Amino acid sequence: MVRVTHDSTPALTAPGTIVHRADEPDAPWWHDAVIYQIYPRSWADADGDGIGDLPGITARLPYLRDLGVDAVWLSPFYVSPMNDAGYDVADYRDIDPRFGTLDDADAMIATAHDLGLKVVVDLVPNHTSSEHAWFQAALAAAPGSPERDRYVFRDGRGPGGAEPPNNWSSVFGGRGWTRVTEADGSPGQWYLHIFDVTQPDLNWHNPEVRAEFESILRFWCDRGVDGFRVDVAHGLVKEDGLPDWHGPMGVFDEVDADTGPSGIGRDVEELEGHDGTMVLDHSATGNAPMWDQDGVHEIYRAWRDVLDSYGEPDRILCAEAWVKPATRLARYVRDDEMHQAFNFDFLDTHWNAAALARVIESSLRSNDAVGAPTTWVLSNHDVVRHATRLGLDQSAPRTNGIRATDPQPDAALGLRRARAATALMLGLPGGAYLYQGEELGLPEHTTMPDEVRQDPTFHRTDHAIAGRDGCRVPMPWVKDAPSLGFGPGDDPWLPQPEAYADLAVDQQAGVDGSTLELYKALLRTRHQQCLGRGALTWDALTSETVVAVRNSSPERDADVLVLANIGPDPVPLPDGEVLVASGPLSPGHLPADTTAWLRVATA
Repeated sequence: MVRVTHDSTPALTAPGTIVHRADEPDAPWWHDAVIYQIYPRSWADADGDGIGDLPGITARLPYLRDLGVDAVWLSPFYVSPMNDAGYDVADYRDIDPRFGTLDDADAMIATAHDLGLKVVVDLVPNHTSSEHAWFQAALAAAPGSPERDRYVFRDGRGPGGAEPPNNWSSVFGGRGWTRVTEADGSPGQWYLHIFDVTQPDLNWHNPEVRAEFESILRFWCDRGVDGFRVDVAHGLVKEDGLPDWHGPMGVFDEVDADTGPSGIGRDVEELEGHDGTMVLDHSATGNAPMWDQDGVHEIYRAWRDVLDSYGEPDRILCAEAWVKPATRLARYVRDDEMHQAFNFDFLDTHWNAAALARVIESSLRSNDAVGAPTTWVLSNHDVVRHATRLGLDQSAPRTNGIRATDPQPDAALGLRRARAATALMLGLPGGAYLYQGEELGLPEHTTMPDEVRQDPTFHRTDHAIAGRDGCRVPMPWVKDAPSLGFGPGDDPWLPQPEAYADLAVDQQAGVDGSTLELYKALLRTRHQQCLGRGALTWDALTSETVVAVRNSSPERDADVLVLANIGPDPVPLPDGEVLVASGPLSPGHLPADTTAWLRVATA
C-alpha cells in the first residue's frame, strides 16, 4: 500500500523576501530559454502523404523565429514501426522514411541555426522497438546469452514458468511482461515492457547498453544538435530483484483515488490538504521499483561528461521525469547531471491560486538548492492541452484524453485561463517549454472518432482510456486550404476538429488580441525585460485568489509585477505601466482568469 502522509508544505515566504535570486547576465542559454516542442507527424507535411516530415518542419522554421522562441525540441523522427508514434525506436542513427532522410535532418538543423534557433532532439533510452536489431538478436539467442542480457528477460514463476516474473503492469494497460517462444518452439522466458508490448525495456546494468547510448549522443552532437530531451528519464534502472509492486504504475495518466493511474494501480489512498482538496501521497514515487531509482544518476553523470566534451555553447539534457516531491526531482539537475527537468508539478496543478503559489515556491527553492534553473511547462504531446484542461472541473483528477461521451470542457473559459496561465508561467524565472499550437489556443480534439485513434493506451485498455491522440492533431496553418494548410492533401493522419479552422495561423497573425499575437508579445517582453533571469519575491497582493510575484533584475531599474487573478471576481489593478495582459482589462481592475505584467517601482 502506498504510504499516505499529510501535506506539510510550509507557508509562503513573506512578501518582499527573496524567494529566488537573479541569474547572472552571462548565464548559459538554457537557463532562461523558451523551447518550442514540434511533434513531427503533426507540424507540416511537405510531400502530401498526410504525415508531417522534416522538409515541412524546415519550411516552417521562420514562423518560430518570428514567434520569438529560442530553440525547438523535436519528438522522435527515428526509424520506427510507429506502434507508439515513434517512441518505439528501431534505429537511433537514421531517419524514418516517413519523415525524410539524414540529409533532411542536416538541412533542418542548419536552417534552424541560421535562424538563430537551437535544436533539441528526443532520446528514448528506457526501451527500444521490438524490431530493433538488438531485440531480434535476443529473440534468436538462448536464455542467459549476451544478446538477452541487453534487455530484461526473466524466467517465469509457477509451474513451467507460466506466470510472469512479477506483478508489474504496463503503463499503457495490461501486464508488463510478455512470454517468448524459444527457438525449439517451447514456451520460454518473459521480457519486461513497462510500456507497449513492442517496447522491450533495456537492461541498464549492462555496460554494452551504456556504451551504445553514449555513442548515440556523440552521433547526434556531431551532426550539430544542441541537446536531448530524455524520455522516461526516471525509468531506466529497476530495483534489484524486480520485487512485486502494489502502488500506481502511471507516468502521465489520470490519478483516481480508488484504482490509481489508468485503473491499474492498487490500494492508493487520499487525504485532505491544507486548501481542502484531496491529495495523494507521492513520496512513494522514489520507492517504486521501476521508477526513480538512485542508479539513474550515475548514467546521467556519464552523459554529462559526453556533452561537456563538446565545449561551449552547452549541449543540454532535459529530463522527462514524473518524479515527486520537487526535492527528489531536483536531484536530476545537479551540476554534474542534467541541465533541465520538466516541472510537471506545475503542469499538474489545478487552477487554484494557493496551490499554484505553493508549487512555484517549492519548485524554485528545490532547484535553487542544487544551483539549477526551474523549467516550466503547461502542455505536451502526452497530456490534454491546457486550453481544454483548464475548462474542465478543476476539482477532478487530470484525465488522460477526452472522448465525445465524456464531460466536455467550457472552451471559452479554458482558453481564457490558458492564456492567463501561460502569462503567469512566462513571467517566472527559469526556462519554459511550449507545445506546438498552444500559441494558437488550440484545444484538445475531444470528439475524435474512436475508429481513428492510434494511441496504444486506448487499445491496451480495451478503449477505457481515450489516450493522447487528441493533443497530437495536425497544426492548422491556413483556414481555406486542404488539411488547413498542414499539407497539400486533405487526409491528415489524424482528423482536425472544426474549431481549428478559425484558429489557423492565417486567421490570427497580425490580429490584435489573438492568442498568437499574445504569445508574441509575451515572448518579446520576456526577452526585453530579462524575466527568465530575474529574481522573484512575493508581492503583498498575493491572496487565496491572486498570484502576485515581483520579477526584479539588476539589468533594469524597475520591477515587473506578474499579477494573475485566478478568482471569480475582478481585483484592483495597482499603479504601473501595463506591459502585456492575457485579456482585456477593466478600468482600474484585473478581471477574473486574467494575468497582467506591470512595470512598477522597485520595492
